Amino acid sequence: MSEPEITLPGPPEPSQAQTIRPGEPFWGYADLFLFLAAAVPSLLAAALAAKSVFLLLGWQAHTQTPVLLASQFLGYLLWFAFLYGLLRFKYGRPFWSSLGWVGLGERLAARLMAGVALAFGIAIAGALLRTPDIDMPMKRLLSDPLSIALIGITAATIGPVCEEIAFRGFLMPLLARTLGAPAGILLSAVPFALLHGPQYGWSWRHVVLITAAGAAFGYTRHRTGSTAAAAVVHASYNATFFLAYVFYGKDLRA
Repeated sequence: MSEPEITLPGPPEPSQAQTIRPGEPFWGYADLFLFLAAAVPSLLAAALAAKSVFLLLGWQAHTQTPVLLASQFLGYLLWFAFLYGLLRFKYGRPFWSSLGWVGLGERLAARLMAGVALAFGIAIAGALLRTPDIDMPMKRLLSDPLSIALIGITAATIGPVCEEIAFRGFLMPLLARTLGAPAGILLSAVPFALLHGPQYGWSWRHVVLITAAGAAFGYTRHRTGSTAAAAVVHASYNATFFLAYVFYGKDLRA
């Protein structure tokens, strides 16, 4: 009587988590809905916390810029903490690489120059569209040296990082996977522009220009596979407009 044949198990099949490359979406539209739903409570809780802290500290100033920026920063922190938990505990995936935050230092000078070039391109487009110079809420915040410094730093650092993580790190890859890269780039640029609409009194020309800038950031993310690269271009773009406003007292897009 022959011995029964023993078959040794082969190597296990690679899991989904092992085969997904950094920046490729493994989340779905239900996750996007949860992420969006977490935005409002995060921002409300942040505003309440920031105002409470400043009141406890006895903050007395003629400008509300520090309070507003602190609320915004804390709101982003709470919102992305939710996203971190979603990616980490639901999927067991890391936060930064999953959202394409790779290659931050690669071709840094070229990306900084790309942001400057994009800003001048948008300024020229604004002149061709005859974009009006409107009384923006941001202008009223730039009323003293402290506010100018805080807004400038935020516009060139925290703002681009947070916006690119949300729009080009999380939203755009999902849309591109479903609808293709061109549609994903454009459809993620539109809500990005609408987010900034209130700052410009819902001027349609400003919304169109910001949509174009958002599409450029999205193209950078698509071409390089790096959300960090898009954030560098975005930061340089913001810094160019901010410095132009500080030195010339005018928004170049108008």
